[in-house]
Amino acid sequence: MPLYSVVKPKTIPEQVFEQLRDLIFRGQLKPGEQLLPERELARTMGVSRPTVRAAINKLVDRGLLEHRQGQGTFVRAPEPGQANNPLVAMMGGAEASLVELLEVRLGLECNAATMAARRATDEDVRLLETALNNMREQFADGSLAFEEDTHFHMCLAYATKNPVQIQIMKNFYDLLHFGIKENLAHLYESPANIEAVLAQHEKVLKSIRHHDTHAAFEAMQQHIAFVIDFFANQPHPLMK
Repeated sequence: MPLYSVVKPKTIPEQVFEQLRDLIFRGQLKPGEQLLPERELARTMGVSRPTVRAAINKLVDRGLLEHRQGQGTFVRAPEPGQANNPLVAMMGGAEASLVELLEVRLGLECNAATMAARRATDEDVRLLETALNNMREQFADGSLAFEEDTHFHMCLAYATKNPVQIQIMKNFYDLLHFGIKENLAHLYESPANIEAVLAQHEKVLKSIRHHDTHAAFEAMQQHIAFVIDFFANQPHPLMK
């Protein structure tokens, strides 16, 4: 058997899968939103229907899409502990608290904010602004806005232009979504906390818009530290 094998480029279904997954992670395709029919999606993306079908099935297996009988394919909100999530599998069933999750995010996202401030394009800033505006609207309507909050942090990851950071956050997505949902459910008990969270996100966005790396690091650090301090002395659920 030869020691080396031929390196194969990404297949077209893999490229379609990644494009659709990125749209979901950035919040451009939202939970509950219906995907275009296969025929129309194939025509729009310039690929065959079997290619689209293969990509969609992979997203269904990943838990990001779901088929509804007689209705079509819809974006699905992620759930913690999905067996096919590489990060969850790596944890081997170990439990972690929200504070422990936040401690990991503190390292990952402070560095991400710094890189994003250095490299973010106008389009990255626009996507962050959209996510933050959607957060404000959802909070104003009395909702938790955890989907929009998750999208903000994922848009930040993409703005780093660092493939390692982006890949880590893609695998972290399920836990990020769960953690933010639980965080906001507790923080929402005090309206002042929600105002603080919005102000913290605005500070992060402003620093990235102005490409201020030092301010971006500090703004993200203050945001996550605020949530850690809130939970430090409270009982909180475990992720399994």
